[in-house]
Amino acid sequence: MTDNQWNEPDSKENQKNKDNNGWEREVIEKLAFAAVTEQRRTRRWGIFFKSLMFVYLAAILGISLYPTLKQSMSSDDGTGHTAIINITGVIAEGKEANADSIIKSLRNAVKNEDTKGIILHVNSPGGSPVQSSYIFNEIRKIKSENPKMPIYAVASDICASGCYFIASAADKIFVNPSSLIGSIGVIMDGFGFVDTMKKLGVERRLVTAGAHKALMDPFSPAKVDEQKYMQDVLAQVHQQFIAAVKEGRGDRLQENKEIFSGLVWTGEQGIKIGLADDYGNDDSVATDIIGAKKRVNFTIQERLIDRLAGKMGASFAQGMGLMGKQIMLK
Repeated sequence: MTDNQWNEPDSKENQKNKDNNGWEREVIEKLAFAAVTEQRRTRRWGIFFKSLMFVYLAAILGISLYPTLKQSMSSDDGTGHTAIINITGVIAEGKEANADSIIKSLRNAVKNEDTKGIILHVNSPGGSPVQSSYIFNEIRKIKSENPKMPIYAVASDICASGCYFIASAADKIFVNPSSLIGSIGVIMDGFGFVDTMKKLGVERRLVTAGAHKALMDPFSPAKVDEQKYMQDVLAQVHQQFIAAVKEGRGDRLQENKEIFSGLVWTGEQGIKIGLADDYGNDDSVATDIIGAKKRVNFTIQERLIDRLAGKMGASFAQGMGLMGKQIMLK
């Protein structure tokens, strides 16, 4: 047998190995290229989403800074302006209409040398008596320190309860004939689930230290003495509300006990009984009463993160212990 005959099988085996190696190499190369392509695609999408997030944050920042920038630009010409401060929605800590933000807005408006007068644009059903009282007292303080600075309340759809508490501190209250104003009263609402628990076979297990620690507990039978106690508390808050309205409105109020009964009145009725002074809107009051047509909004806008944190905190507090026990002016 020749050498070539011995080498022939080896050559076929080597060729087969080479073919196998080529196939494996091709697969590896394809996998490598696919991995590189996927990395590039992932990187491009990452850049896209990062850019989108940057644009979103820039837009949020621009919206939050716009009132301040507008205020700065509007005060450079020296012609004077009317400061607008919005009091809208439920008045409560953690809400958009809260004492801290509104008081800061008032102080910023007063500090601005070009502010010729302030309009409180009010559109709220009421809210916390504490927050309303804080704002009322701040307005009265500003008036005592700056007697020449006019502060007017302009009601749009509704100015009721805690909102009217605040508006009564203004020099004058302007309304639309169809505005709803007043509702000078206090409310504490809740539910009783005692019978529901019995029907469901749920046993109430409550441990307290203090005879009235579970005051007005919605899962326990109502107690006459506790109801009377809470009625006295509400009556005291009501008297504080009435005193504030009388202080702000003075002798413009008619002698009418129904004014403080919690009833709501139209703007037209409100003018007749002294709850409001005249008809008007932001534009007419700024132009004809204050004499500064240009309006600059001084309402402080909370940062998005602060607003979310406030809402989360308020929700947590309500869930932990304010069921049926929250006193509101509404």
